Amino acid sequence: MEKFKFLPKNKTSKLPEGRGVYCFKNKKGSLLYVGKARNIKERVKNHFQRPTSRDDLFINQVSKISYIKTDLEIEALLLEANLIKKYQPKYNVIWRDDKNYFFVAMTKEDFPRIFWTHQTKVKSQKSKVKSQFIGPFVDGKALKQALKVLRKVFPYRSCYKIPNRPCLWYHLNRCPAPCFLKSRLIKEIPPDSLKLKKVSQRNAKNLMKIIKEGKNPVLKNLKKEMKLASKNQDFEEAAKIRDQINSLERVVAHAKIFESGAPQKFDWPQVQKILQKILKTKNKILRIEAYDVSNIVGQEATGSTVTFINGLPDKNFYRKFKIKIQGKPNDTAMIKEIISRRLRHPEWGWPDLILIDGGIGQLNAALKVKNLPHTVPTVSGLVRGQKSPKQFRLQQDATGQAKIKKIKVMSLAKRENKLFIEGKKEPILLKNMPREVFNLILQLRDEAHRFAISYHRKLRKKVLVP
Repeated sequence: MEKFKFLPKNKTSKLPEGRGVYCFKNKKGSLLYVGKARNIKERVKNHFQRPTSRDDLFINQVSKISYIKTDLEIEALLLEANLIKKYQPKYNVIWRDDKNYFFVAMTKEDFPRIFWTHQTKVKSQKSKVKSQFIGPFVDGKALKQALKVLRKVFPYRSCYKIPNRPCLWYHLNRCPAPCFLKSRLIKEIPPDSLKLKKVSQRNAKNLMKIIKEGKNPVLKNLKKEMKLASKNQDFEEAAKIRDQINSLERVVAHAKIFESGAPQKFDWPQVQKILQKILKTKNKILRIEAYDVSNIVGQEATGSTVTFINGLPDKNFYRKFKIKIQGKPNDTAMIKEIISRRLRHPEWGWPDLILIDGGIGQLNAALKVKNLPHTVPTVSGLVRGQKSPKQFRLQQDATGQAKIKKIKVMSLAKRENKLFIEGKKEPILLKNMPREVFNLILQLRDEAHRFAISYHRKLRKKVLVP
């Protein structure tokens, strides 16, 4: 575990703005309180500037502030739980008794059940099944979201009693479905009960190990299992474990389990240098626009663009588009349309970088549109001494086109988070990029998706409600 870094109470300005865990100590060195935050600096400031009734109990005793930064939100959640369990901070304990803390439990059965609880002595009234517990967790909402996220990677049983037929969780690929053994379908599709038992137990143990120790030990074990399966020529099993490894890295890295708050801030000069190096350009990267489309089988198709300036969203430049093309859904054609329509508006200002949600097809579509000649609107009301309207229009067209050609374009494919960049033959895996750029690109992509889908839902609602 990483050690705490201490600062005097009056040095809150030196706290980091990233996610992690923080704690308060008094003059005697006793730990008063442990908390977690998406933005440590802002959260700590709130304790002092806008104290709650609970903060008033200890805030005057604080003499030192310490923190541990984490790369992932889920790591901060787990670290907070471990620190509270280890140090028993006075004011974390005062506010909650055992019934108000949260724990994750796994039953000791052939097909383990995973669930959250306030109690650590939970047993089935009929079968007296024992359980293993991990906790305590303070933030129940974040814990439930973390379990929801991890269930995508490690499907587990959550039902109190195994039903007689598969439920919705099975159809969503979130449960290994031991209920198949009791279902009538067993006659038509006899399942391998030993394999089902093994998968159920492995998934449950891996999930509990992540919550207790983090993702790295689990990834290490999965890679060993994959190599062993491949060595035994069980290539189907090896492929399943490989997909599980990829899913775990992707899902845990992108999981947003904290309360929504201010967007993450970046050390922009540093991020700008990294982007310039990646894009092989000396031009400054100050303004980035991200694009996405949303539709259901081509119906009520919408597009969006969101704008970040110096790494922060500027909603004055957010734009939404109602897609005009008709027929079958075609994301590439839709991207072409919204980029083309956007480039007809120089009055919005030009971006330095465009990020498209999609793969190589979407990137090529955007580049094709960018390289076409674009007509820039003329300015009326010329005064004496100015050039004729025709000459003025041609001058503006040439200037605008030169600026458009300087815009760099890249696209992010969702499946493996491959970043396709203008001028590069091979894509770059986003996870291999510096953490600041990794976070920025995901934030851009997610914000564009949110904005596009919110407009799409609005249009659908108008159609559905008479």
